[in-house]
Amino acid sequence: MSGIIFDLDGTLIDSAPDIHAGMAEVFRTHGLAPLPFEMVRGFIGNGVSVLVSRCIRAAGLEETEALHAKMAGQFHDIYETAVNLTTLYPNVGETLQTLRSDGFHLGLCTNKPEAPTLAVLKHFGIERLFDAFAFGDGPYPHKPDPAPVRHVVDGLPARSFLYVGDSETDAETAQRAKLPMAIFTQGYRKTPIEQLYHDAHFDDFAELRPIIDRLAPLPE
Repeated sequence: MSGIIFDLDGTLIDSAPDIHAGMAEVFRTHGLAPLPFEMVRGFIGNGVSVLVSRCIRAAGLEETEALHAKMAGQFHDIYETAVNLTTLYPNVGETLQTLRSDGFHLGLCTNKPEAPTLAVLKHFGIERLFDAFAFGDGPYPHKPDPAPVRHVVDGLPARSFLYVGDSETDAETAQRAKLPMAIFTQGYRKTPIEQLYHDAHFDDFAELRPIIDRLAPLPE
C-alpha cells in the first residue's frame, strides 16, 4: 500500500488569519499594537514557541522567560479553538476524499499542537480521513527533525510514501527522512522552489494525483 503524509498549515489549510488574530489579541492584552499580517504569516511553521519568540523580537521587546511563557500560554488558550478565519485550500477536501476512497493511507505531520489541529480538522470534517498523526506537542522534536514524520510512517500500513508540504521546514524534513517530496506552492514558503529539496511541485490540489501516481503509486 501507499501512504501520503501531509503538512497542515500552509499545505491543507490557510490558518494565517486565525494565527495573526490570536497573536494580535495577545499583544493587545500587553498594550501592544498588532504586528502586520504578512510579518506574522512569515513566522509560521516551526511551532508556537518559535512563533511567539519571533513576534516578541519583532516588537522590539526583551524576550524574558516569563514574558515568553505568558504570551505562549495566552496564545494557546485563544488558538485551541480558533477556526473561524481558517480556510481549506481549493480542492483539498475533494482530493483527500478521493485518495482515501482509492485506497491510499493518509497521515498528518504538523508542528501545530494536538488540540488546535484536531479542532480545525473536525471543523472541516476531515479528521476521519487520516490514519496516523504527529503533533507539535508530541513526544518527539519539531520538524525539520525527521522524528515526527518517521512516527507517522510507522503508523501507516504502507510500503511507499510521499510527503506533501509547503515550506522550507517541510522540504528539510522530507530530505532528512529520505522521503520523496511534493511542494504546494501557494503556502508559506519564502525560498525559491529550485533551491529546496523536492521531487515535484504543484499550484492546486487538483494537480496532485498524477504526482502521487508517479512517486508513490498504489501497488498493481
